[in-house]
Amino acid sequence: MDPQRSEPARAELRDDLGADLTALRSGAERWLRTPLAAKRSLLREVRASTLAAATDWVAAACAVKGIPTDSPAAGEEWTTGPYSVIGATLALEQTLAALEKGEQPLADRRVRRAAGDRLAVQAFPLRAKDAVLAGFGAEVWLRPGVSIEDARAGVARALRDPDRAPRVTLVLGAGNITGIPALDVLTALYQEASAAIVKLNPVNAAVGDAMRRAFAPFIDADVLRIVEGDHELGAELIAAPEVEHVHITGSRATHDAIVWGPGEQGEARRSAGTPLLGKPITSELGGVGPAIVVPDARPWSSAEIAEVARAIASQRLHNSGFNCIATQLVVLPAAWPQADALVAALRGQIALAPVRPAYYPGAAERRRAALEGHPDAVSLGGDPAVPRALVDHLVSADAEEPLFTTEVFGPVLGVVRLPGSAESAPFLDAAVAFANDRLAGTLSAGLIVHPRTQRALGPDLEAAIAALRYGTIAVNSWVGPIFGMPAATWGAFPGHTLDDVGSGIGVVHNALLLDPEHVERTVGRGPWRDRPTPLWDVRNATAHRTAEALTRFAARDDLAALPAGIAAVARYLRG
Repeated sequence: MDPQRSEPARAELRDDLGADLTALRSGAERWLRTPLAAKRSLLREVRASTLAAATDWVAAACAVKGIPTDSPAAGEEWTTGPYSVIGATLALEQTLAALEKGEQPLADRRVRRAAGDRLAVQAFPLRAKDAVLAGFGAEVWLRPGVSIEDARAGVARALRDPDRAPRVTLVLGAGNITGIPALDVLTALYQEASAAIVKLNPVNAAVGDAMRRAFAPFIDADVLRIVEGDHELGAELIAAPEVEHVHITGSRATHDAIVWGPGEQGEARRSAGTPLLGKPITSELGGVGPAIVVPDARPWSSAEIAEVARAIASQRLHNSGFNCIATQLVVLPAAWPQADALVAALRGQIALAPVRPAYYPGAAERRRAALEGHPDAVSLGGDPAVPRALVDHLVSADAEEPLFTTEVFGPVLGVVRLPGSAESAPFLDAAVAFANDRLAGTLSAGLIVHPRTQRALGPDLEAAIAALRYGTIAVNSWVGPIFGMPAATWGAFPGHTLDDVGSGIGVVHNALLLDPEHVERTVGRGPWRDRPTPLWDVRNATAHRTAEALTRFAARDDLAALPAGIAAVARYLRG
């Protein structure tokens, strides 16, 4: 469908949307003149209203996904929904408080030299409450040549620009994780200094009422509207003259249909360099996420193999596998003596994971397409309509392999065993080249490296991280928790263009309000052995209770909440 020329499905929506867009346009003008103190105060109000709406938010998300609110899986909805929003408001408030006082928000951030003439700025931990993720850290790596003076001057550039034109951003929300469009709202308001209208994906539209309650202070200020509707409503909003910018979380196909139009006409426009969309667009479009397992000179213990396998299984099965940041491919050296043991442990861990509905539309068809040509694929339980699957011995030289070229967006995991050396440094070089050159997308990648191997690699590990062309890289961690670290940036590796958009253009989250043009990637690191069992582990039996308690602790700063908060953190840290 031509997004500029489609008619709305329901005429009565047009008047409502017209009023909303008119109000947002006025709100965008006022937002530019709103003092930092008032912008910061709104964050505190939104934190309180998000906490008040949190139970209903989680209940609505659980209903969409077919999981009970009293099941451990509900913990995912707490952490990726209300908890993530609350954490982002706290981090943004900290940045604005420094700006308000004329201070530099990066002044208390550790900055170090990284490989390749880059600076790495500490993004996590940011606040004392971040101690709940003890052993984890994250840095934002700036682009080569960007100095600390450049970075400081670029902080909150849009928010501090008195001559900036008012803008309304259309956020086309993701359908899988409810916190994604919510965090995109904060990015629009505080990174881009823009008002926003969010069209929720029909898959999770049921969360709309709770989200409107959570964001009521922004709605009352006429800088936000949240609406539900289908692709025709999206087309109407894209075409609306009041909308000056579009942000989409979704697929490359949807992005290209918006920018160039569908079918042969769209391809003709792409070839001619004449986009249908005459507005700027930013995007996060997913991709094939690898987990590169670096071999060790000494054998791993059976316990270490089991823990790595369990971690990878969770990276694939979180949210039933419907994540743009899910690990889709495990990259191993074929010559590593423990490769078979790790793959066998992976099969066991996937099979042991709790059964959940494969709720996302089209999952069965995507699974079928991914497994075509793989009669040796192993089904490992789960939803009988869309069983979990593991495919081993993928051929690294096969340029047409669907698990290399297409994001499955479902519970399918591939294993590729690269030929060549099983020594850590040569294998790492080969794995980086394979990931960069053969896999679709540049959103996120993981490295699993034993501490003694890290010591043996020394600067070669940092060089490998610098060489990986991904927007987020996690060492001994899934990228999921890094996505939830508010001061970390999130987005594809820079360099994509409208006609070759890859995993997208631009960054979100970014509570330090770094200039997106200065950002190259975020690098996160976790402990070799997770203690306690992470909240994102799909076999964490108490994740729902702990996640709710941590959400309530994070949202409240009053002393009366402190004992319950300390108890929640202590319970989590005990595992």
